[in-house]
This record gives sequence, structure tokens and C-alpha cells, in this order.
Amino acid sequence: MRLVIVTGMSGAGKSSALKMLEDMGFYCVDNLPVPLVGKFAELIRGSGGDMTGAALGIDVRSGEGLSQLETTFAEWDQLHIPYEILFLDAGDETLIKRYKETRRAHPLAGRERLDRGIARERVKLEFLKERADYILDTSTLLTRELREELERIFVGQEKFSSLFVTVLSFGFKYGIPSDADLVFDVRFLPNPYYEEKLRDKTGNDPEVQEFVRRGRTADRFLEQLYGMIDFLLPYYVKEGKNQLVIAIGCTGGKHRSVTVANLLYERLESHREIGLKIEHRDIEKDKRTKG
Repeated sequence: MRLVIVTGMSGAGKSSALKMLEDMGFYCVDNLPVPLVGKFAELIRGSGGDMTGAALGIDVRSGEGLSQLETTFAEWDQLHIPYEILFLDAGDETLIKRYKETRRAHPLAGRERLDRGIARERVKLEFLKERADYILDTSTLLTRELREELERIFVGQEKFSSLFVTVLSFGFKYGIPSDADLVFDVRFLPNPYYEEKLRDKTGNDPEVQEFVRRGRTADRFLEQLYGMIDFLLPYYVKEGKNQLVIAIGCTGGKHRSVTVANLLYERLESHREIGLKIEHRDIEKDKRTKG
């Protein structure tokens, strides 16, 4: 029986995560008063049954009682009671945007600006984040991707490092992505744009991929690129980094960058301990501009 404490920043997706865990067979309780948490764990441990586990949602709504969790965790550690902490996080800008979209009030903001309430919340939850077994940054995650990550952790029980990698293709003429951590320019590769029969196709099409890989320069570049990223990933994990955006750029973001991003994504799929997704930011912009 797995006991999971689901916590994190308000607006980061805790309620959604609890609903998803419930669909996976967990018995879920949200906002249980902290003094009852210990009793809840005792009841769950002795219940047996067909449940996959229990998930308990806790956040700043617990007020001053939140600090009592330190004592509860210390008791569980001493009694060797197994538990896991899932911490959901997101960037301040993302949280502010979500609050404005839903028009909800932040629990710690009162009559002040949202950013001040968020700053207070980060301080109050810092001890939970430091204890967390899993940290998911939902800033760029779709609902489907969050579910996939939770299934990977709590159903597939795969090794997890809290690092989510996004491989992103883009076009330089539309600007470098503001959230990119690593940017690579592949404009030195053969350009399908100048081949009329390939101009309207994309790096998702085999003909374009074959053209870009002509002469094996792209393959040699990919080997060097993958080797460097393979070297860096453990250090990013050790540093505690939660999000890594690898941006691959060409002129328009339609042919070369898409091809290389796809190939890199395929290579990184062997790292089952990380979350991984691919995005082609500008793949349709040339078509829309001309239209």
C-alpha cells in the first residue's frame, strides 16, 4: 500500500493530480486537517483491500498546522512507515496567468498582489519541496502529459529524476524561444527549401529527413550533440533542475530543425528516468504567413 502526500504550489495542478491518481486506483483525500494525517496513515495501513494506495492532498490551506507535518514525518521515519511526497510546481508567471484566467483568489495574497502571495507560499512549502521524492514542474505540461508522468511514476514504477526535457524546434526568423536552456543552430545543414518538390513538406516527412541527412553531416552532428546532452543530464539532475528545454533552430523552423529535433528525441527516449516531449513551434508558420 503506497501512501503519497500530494502537495505543491496553488495553481500548479494538485487537484488534477489527485483526480488522476484516483483514476489509477488510489484512495484520495484533499485538505485533511494536519492533526488527522497520522491517524489517516494508520487507518490506510491496516485497511488492505484492492486499493493501489492512498493519496493525501496537503497545501497552504492547512494554515499554521502545516508546520506540524515535520513532526509527523519524523515519527513516520522513526517507525519506518513508508511514504512518498509528490510536489507540483510551476513558474511564477505561469501561476499568475492561471489565477487570472480562473479569477480565483490566492490563499495567501489577501488584498495584495498575486506575486506576493506566491512568494509567501514558496517560503511556507520549502520544507516539503526539500523532502519531495518527485517534483513535477507543470509550467509547460498539458493535462495528458501530466497524466503520463504520474502513470510512469505510480503505475509503471519507473526510475524518476524529476527532470522533464522538452526538445523544441524553431525558426530563427521568428525569434529564439525565451525559455530555451540550450540553443543549437543547424542552418549549416542542406536546406530543403531550395528544392521545389520539398519546399512545402516538413521535417516530419521522410523525403525531407533524407535530404537533410545527405552527406551524413547531420548524423555526425547528432552524435556529438547527443554525447554532450547524455553527459549533461546527470549533472542537471544532481543540481535539482526540473525543466530542460533544448531548442534546435534553422531559418524557418520547418525542415532542418524539425528533422534534427525528431532524431534527438528518438535518441533521448532511451533515458526512461526523465520526462520527455517534443514540440515544433514554427512548423506551420510559413504556411500561415503565406496564406
